[in-house]
Amino acid sequence: MTYLDFEKGLAEIEGKAEELRALARANSEMDVDQEALALDAKAAALLVELYKNLNPWRKCQVARHPDRPHCKDYVEGLFTEWTPLAGDRNFADDQAIMGGLARFDDRPVVVIGHEKGNDTKSRIERNFGMARPEGYRKAIRLMDLADRFNLPVITLVDTPGAYPGKGAEERGQAEAIARSTEKCLAIGVPLVSVVIGEGGSGGAVAFATADRLAMLEHSIYSVISPEGCASILWKDAEKMREAAEALKLTAQDLFALGICDRIIFEPVGGAQRDKDETISRVGEAIRGMLGEVDQMDRESRRAARRRKYLDMGSKSLVA
Repeated sequence: MTYLDFEKGLAEIEGKAEELRALARANSEMDVDQEALALDAKAAALLVELYKNLNPWRKCQVARHPDRPHCKDYVEGLFTEWTPLAGDRNFADDQAIMGGLARFDDRPVVVIGHEKGNDTKSRIERNFGMARPEGYRKAIRLMDLADRFNLPVITLVDTPGAYPGKGAEERGQAEAIARSTEKCLAIGVPLVSVVIGEGGSGGAVAFATADRLAMLEHSIYSVISPEGCASILWKDAEKMREAAEALKLTAQDLFALGICDRIIFEPVGGAQRDKDETISRVGEAIRGMLGEVDQMDRESRRAARRRKYLDMGSKSLVA
């Protein structure tokens, strides 16, 4: 288990409990059950207390937790007959973006998502979930495919933002993001999206301009990272806590503003504490969101989706 800064006390208690059990395994005559159970109870109570009312910065830390389930985990846990589709038919295949055909509840769908990787090698290969233009162009190709064959689109968002490198800019990063966002608004099939970790800037909007947007309880969705915001406004990245508060980037803030349509509650201690339960809850949310938009015809669905985003920021919505 990887512990965050504010979980140091929890790490000490759980570490002591594990030490006792390790000693008992080494010496069968030792009886440490009562002491270990007492520590477990203390750790459980502290875990509830720590996660009872997380501030925005701590939610950012949890959203970035390396042990949270990633796109690949959701694909393996929720979908069957997964068939990955690669490449943008123009430049390359971007490993930061997973996309392909699958079945959800035995229904054919197209799945697109950011994948960060789960170890050093895979994180470098996946570019830490930061997509290049070819990734967004691959997504556009898959959304076109879904629209042509009347397949719902499910997107899983988890990115710090689109990759800002020189090569990406030369290949039209901003244009690719804009085209992907445009495609989200143009397709007539159901499009539902879940922010499973970080929803960073246009890199997230390119997939999340959906009929329904859900966010995991401790996920974030923002135009810029708190560190980036602090660097611009205060010339000091260390003011990221103040920036996180000001950005209104939590699922709870965005639900209140009408940007997020539903919040998916996580197990106590975050998604990383019980991946299977989290994946199951995300599946239920996807099922519910698809049910909400399935009954609409293509033109009504497209019009409602466009109206949803045009209305964001209106006085009535903010109030």
